[in-house]
Amino acid sequence: MEALLLQQLAVSLGLGLLLGLERQRSDSSIAGIRTFPFISVLGTVCAQMAQAFGGWIVGAGLLALAAVVIFANFAKLKAGPPDPGMTTEVAALLLYAVGVLAGMGHLAVATVIGGLMFVLLHLKESMHRFAAAVGARDMRAIMQFVVLSLVILPVLPHEEYGPYGVWNPFHIWLMVVLIVGINLSGYVAYKFLGTRAGSLLGGLIGGLISSTATTASFARRAASQSAGAPLAAVVIMVASCIALARVLIEIAVISPASFLAIAPPIAALFAVAIAIAGSLYFLSRKQSAPLPEQQNPAELKAAFIFGGLYALVLLAVAVAKNHFGPTGLFTVGFVSGLTDMDAITLSVAQMAGEGKANPRTVWQTILIAALANFAFKFAIVAVLGSRPLTRRIGVAFGGVVAAGGLILWLWPG
Repeated sequence: MEALLLQQLAVSLGLGLLLGLERQRSDSSIAGIRTFPFISVLGTVCAQMAQAFGGWIVGAGLLALAAVVIFANFAKLKAGPPDPGMTTEVAALLLYAVGVLAGMGHLAVATVIGGLMFVLLHLKESMHRFAAAVGARDMRAIMQFVVLSLVILPVLPHEEYGPYGVWNPFHIWLMVVLIVGINLSGYVAYKFLGTRAGSLLGGLIGGLISSTATTASFARRAASQSAGAPLAAVVIMVASCIALARVLIEIAVISPASFLAIAPPIAALFAVAIAIAGSLYFLSRKQSAPLPEQQNPAELKAAFIFGGLYALVLLAVAVAKNHFGPTGLFTVGFVSGLTDMDAITLSVAQMAGEGKANPRTVWQTILIAALANFAFKFAIVAVLGSRPLTRRIGVAFGGVVAAGGLILWLWPG
């Protein structure tokens, strides 16, 4: 019993020291590296005492701490000009609650909350820069994502409709929310980093938002700035690598039980693409790439278009599977992958999760779609880009397509 109490106090003390260090570095005039551990330990001790004397002790401790914080604020106001911030005060009260959680035995929860508090306190400057960078259009993107996920999704019927029973409005819109969420994460990263970022970061963010749009943008740029072809090739290749990583994430989310059966061949192609991207980066590592202005990824029109495309792919996959077998699925995968990898990946991964498709057929379909997508993006570069960029992308994408063909031919099972 004593060992458990000491463990709770140790966790509480550690969290208090961690947050106190951060507040000390921020020159907090109310609490720092000594006071914060006292606050967390106070919460833990009160929780431990409450088991013997009643829960009123926890409430009394909270009221006492609140009184101390109020008194400290009065003293701070007398000492100098008022500080409008309330971060330290609220953090102190929350840390007391974290200490109480530790004293009640919820060590994992207390640790997670304490870690999140530390991250939020430490990221003050970055979060302020992000808030300053958010404009009316960005707030509109956030608002539209809220509409997509919290307003539209809950009211949709959760049952099958249409031919072959493949259209479940709730499932279809859930896939829309998933894809828009991934795109929005890239957009948030773009707002954090600004328009100037290294080629690796530029490709990563571009791949999260849209690898096809990134390819078109940098192809146009290379056409007007021939010296920028090496860097544009890196960004396009990295964005294409992230598109493959998106596929792996989508499979893990939609079909976790089948992930290990589906993912390895795709992961192998991803590793080849990463190696090629690394080679291109080594040849142009001294250059940097300003990111083009990114569009709102949560536009309702785009969401409805993707939802419609996904519904059509679901129907096409069902028809192909029932009438033409794996060959039909491969054809649908190739055609769909030319312009969009997400819809075909989500549809066949869902089939694998429901036991309606063999994992080998699923990964082959996704791989064929990926190779078609690489071919389509090469066509974009050839039409919009410069000759130096077309040569580089031709060699890079050619290596990926060749590797994909070998995987399709030689992969066991």
